[in-house]
Parts: sequence; C-alpha cells; structure tokens
Amino acid sequence: MIRVGLTGWGDHPSLYSGVTASKEKLFDYTGHFLTVEVDTSFYAIPLTENVRKWCVDTPENFRFVVKAYQGMTGHLRGDIPFESKNDMFNAFIECANEFKRHGKLAMILAQFPPWFDCQAKNVQYLLYIRQQLKGFDVAIEFRNRTWYADNVVQQTMDLLREHQFIHTICDEPQAGVGSVPFYPTVTATKALVRIHGRNIHGWRNTGNAENWRKVRFLYDYNSEELQQLGQHVKRLQSEVQDLYVLFNNNSGLHAAKNAKELQGILAIRDVGLAPKQLNMFEGEL
Repeated sequence: MIRVGLTGWGDHPSLYSGVTASKEKLFDYTGHFLTVEVDTSFYAIPLTENVRKWCVDTPENFRFVVKAYQGMTGHLRGDIPFESKNDMFNAFIECANEFKRHGKLAMILAQFPPWFDCQAKNVQYLLYIRQQLKGFDVAIEFRNRTWYADNVVQQTMDLLREHQFIHTICDEPQAGVGSVPFYPTVTATKALVRIHGRNIHGWRNTGNAENWRKVRFLYDYNSEELQQLGQHVKRLQSEVQDLYVLFNNNSGLHAAKNAKELQGILAIRDVGLAPKQLNMFEGEL
C-alpha cells in the first residue's frame, strides 16, 4: 500500500475547512491523507495524553511516522534535558509505544545531521540506536554523502538491511557533502520516501539561520518532476509491503498541492479517510 502525506498537519491551509481551530486541524488533515510525519517530536517528546488523543481522533487505517527526538540523533547542541541518555530514550519509547498500542505507528524516523558521516564510531551509534529501539520499525535518513560513496554504498545498504533498518530515500538538492543522492533502494518490508524540494541555493546556509530555515524547503515541483517521482514510487511499491511518501517542501505551502498531484499520478484512491467538513455557507442560496 502507498500512503502519501506531509510533514506535520498544522501548516497546510488548503486542507482546512474555513477557519479551523488548531485542535481540529488533524481531523481536517485526515480527510485528505492517511499518513503524516510527527515532526514536533524532534523538538520535544510529546506527552502520552496528546499521543492518545491524536490516535483516537484519526481513522483506523491512519499511520504516524514519528520523528526521533533531536537528542537521539546528535542535533542537540549542549546537554540533553534528561538525567541520562537512557532516560531520554525511555521517554521517547513511552511516546512511541502509545502510537503502537493504538496500531497507528508506521515507523520511527531517525534523521541524522550533515556532520554524521560514514565512519566507525557512527556505525556503532547506529547499532546503539537499533539496540535502544528494538521492536520498532526504524527508518534511517542520512544527510551526509559519504554513506553513498561508490566504494561504501553497498556496505551502507547491507548494514541497514542486516539490522532491519528502513532506508529513507530522499529527493533533495544536490548541494555537496551535506546532501544525499536520490538512491531508490529498499532494505526492509517498508520503505520511506521523503521529498524535500530541489532548492539548491536555499539548502545551503548562506544567510542568517532564521531566513535560511524559511527558504530551505521553498520549492514547487513541476508536472515532469512529479511524473518522474511517480515512476520511482511505482517501482518501489513492487518491492515492499508498505510505502510511505512524505512531502516536506512547505516553506511556500507547496507540499499539500504537490502531494495531491502525486496521488493523481499514482491513481491513489485512499479508503477510510475522515469525512471532509463542508464550508458553513456551502449549499446556501
């Protein structure tokens, strides 16, 4: 099954019915897509009661891709806000288990930073991640090109396959060592494709951090590009049981539009979506 969705549900105004309160945005979102990435978990581990509400408020066949907390993947500068690394992982596991109890967990996404390169200590850290998150489907996303060098890429894929990691296939700007190529290889029974846009100038941090974050994912895929992505997705579908495609190019609010266009290309007719809310004036004379 192919599930197409977005990273986060709170910033896609084209999906909401009229003036939608923040607490109702997830329900409106589930009228359009059957999966979403929980990106807020990267910044703070969600409370169990919030996770429970998200699970109860979504359709039965809706699935969440839960992004690993930044302290788990080496993004966090300074000390972690926990007594120990074990406490940090245990807090995240409690959160992930709540999704799992409701049957709503697609996978955990561990996205590593650009400075997480291909070297022995980082291979060992991947094994540590696997040990800590045993029993979970875990997707690994690299942001450093050394994992895809000609002389090591097969070893990278073998490593992921051996330890039952899901290889995250990324479409992103080709901007040097801090970016990875589109490498459509699967390593598990599930696959994840994350679509970041192709804004090569915005991908590099050449200005102040605030403006860079705003423009990094500013990109609107054209029809030809989406057709090409669709061909890759169709091929990948034949190799896995479940395929998740997440659009992250939302700086200009293009993600929802592009995701809908890809659904059309793939002739996806999702079953089990939440009922869409009618505009309060719809049908009036």
